Amino acid sequence: MAAGAGKQKKKWSKGKVKDKAQHAVVLEKQTAERLQKDVQSYRLITVATLVDRLKINGSLARKALADLEEKGQIKKVVGHSKMTIYSMFGPHFL
Repeated sequence: MAAGAGKQKKKWSKGKVKDKAQHAVVLEKQTAERLQKDVQSYRLITVATLVDRLKINGSLARKALADLEEKGQIKKVVGHSKMTIYSMFGPHFL
């Protein structure tokens, strides 16, 4: 008899199946209002935090952050080609 002849063939798993995210591509009115209100309370603001919390597209999150910075509601802490980090802007953060 050959070695290992009685063993069954290994069944390979399919791996982890991840659901495709359905993020908004256009900033709707209720999402824009939530963005204006909620971002003020975030201590750390990145594109990833907006995508995760508001369920918006990454490019939309970048545009929204640039707009909020232009309005003076948030300030840029780190500006890097790969990642930009913002923080809330208030009297105790000046």
